[in-house]
Amino acid sequence: MAVAASSSSPSLSRVSLITRPSPSHCILFNLPRIQQTCTGTSMARFKCSAGQTGFFTRIGRLMKEKAKSDVEKIFSGFSKTRNNLAVIDELLLYWNLADTDRVLDELEEALLVSDFGPKITINIVESLREDILSGKLKSGNEIKDALKKSVLDLLTKKGSKTDLQLGFRKPAVIMIVGVNGGGKTTSLGKLAYRLKNEGAKILMAAGDTFRAAASDQLEIWAERTGCEIVVAEGEKAKASSVLLKAVKKGKEENFDVVLCDTSGRLHTNYSLMEELISCKKTVGKVLRGAPNEILLVLDGTTGLNMLPQAREFNEVVGVTGFILTKLDGSARGGCVVSVVDELGIPVKFVGVGEGVEDLQPFDAEAFVNAIFT
Repeated sequence: MAVAASSSSPSLSRVSLITRPSPSHCILFNLPRIQQTCTGTSMARFKCSAGQTGFFTRIGRLMKEKAKSDVEKIFSGFSKTRNNLAVIDELLLYWNLADTDRVLDELEEALLVSDFGPKITINIVESLREDILSGKLKSGNEIKDALKKSVLDLLTKKGSKTDLQLGFRKPAVIMIVGVNGGGKTTSLGKLAYRLKNEGAKILMAAGDTFRAAASDQLEIWAERTGCEIVVAEGEKAKASSVLLKAVKKGKEENFDVVLCDTSGRLHTNYSLMEELISCKKTVGKVLRGAPNEILLVLDGTTGLNMLPQAREFNEVVGVTGFILTKLDGSARGGCVVSVVDELGIPVKFVGVGEGVEDLQPFDAEAFVNAIFT
């Protein structure tokens, strides 16, 4: 069913609303009204930063718990990286002090091949060398434990806020951004699936107005997940107008989360990057503090080549978290550590397969165990 925009809002004249009825068995929750006040907004541009209570906190906790219970998916998703690093176990099995230099050289090579990056790799290896020569590490098992701890410390110190920061007020708004082909629309659909399963009322916004198939693809995800969706009407509709319509509807009809898709764009295309700024500003005019999250989707198969993209998107719109996709087909899992270390922005989700449940909340400890076990 299409609902025409008001004639008093010509900029919205090409926007229509498509309502996908949810199966009755999906509507099981009377969601609580979330506190409408927020303090400490000077601390962040995109989210309420005073803390979290109530419904959104419960969602975050449940997603974290499920991430730990789904640890097998993380293990299978990082199997290629684990195979790359399996040489470390062989090196350390019969390690002795006389072999230190050779072992550390080969360990360094294994980390570099897995895209940990030269800076991280050198720092880790030199730290291990110092601890070995000083007598702090006396066995292969101790060296491996120290290696795992070094990687875990990098992830937790610079990217500790891996859960979604959704603030207090409803709806929370999440923008998904990234380059063409990274998996934005699919990631949005899988994220909607996860949030819907935790009892959230989700509205999708088809803000990718450049790619004709993107809207159709998102409509399919809306049907699969039982969510409603706002789409553009006509080829020349502006992305900001679609997002504006969606956030207004989300606010008026008490949705919990509005998930905003955007067009894929090269990080070097200035005009298209400016459009993202317009989308962000438009959303913020409807809801103070929105968007709560701006999640950048990065293709894990590109390895360290993702870093220039991440820098540019962060410079333009202020990225709050990463979604790393296609890691199931990559032996470059070390890029997870590299991107966190480089930018100090947390990884919030990782794609470890093609299934609807294979977008996993990122858990640093599970990740480290998965690649070094």
